[in-house]
Amino acid sequence: MTIAQQRRWLKFTAIGIALFGPVFSLGTIPALAEPARWSLDLLAWPLDGAQNYAADTSRFLTAITGGFLLGWGVMVWLLATRVHALAPEPVRRTVVTGLVAWFLLDSAGSIASGHAANAGFNIIVLLILVGPLWWPAHEG
Repeated sequence: MTIAQQRRWLKFTAIGIALFGPVFSLGTIPALAEPARWSLDLLAWPLDGAQNYAADTSRFLTAITGGFLLGWGVMVWLLATRVHALAPEPVRRTVVTGLVAWFLLDSAGSIASGHAANAGFNIIVLLILVGPLWWPAHEG
């Protein structure tokens, strides 16, 4: 992968992270809550409607989560567009380390809370978002 290709993948990763933000934050509005409710039901597999998204505490937590996800995605985008050209390897390592940290804590918490299926989903998301960022880019 070239440095330019790596920068494009970083932008893809940023969008992949950030898109979850509005889904969850908009879920605080009852008329717009279905995508967030469905996402939580999917992540707590099986799809059975057992997740109580109507609880104020659930909506509040997803509002906070959505804000963090949007902010994290914006940060990765800015690393890709403003810093990567100056320091491609440190940016790559930073983003991969952040994704691995998310994966480990999110998966451990999912398992501890009785939602081990989400750890499986997390593996897929990790592999997609990190993709070729596992390896350093080369000039080209």
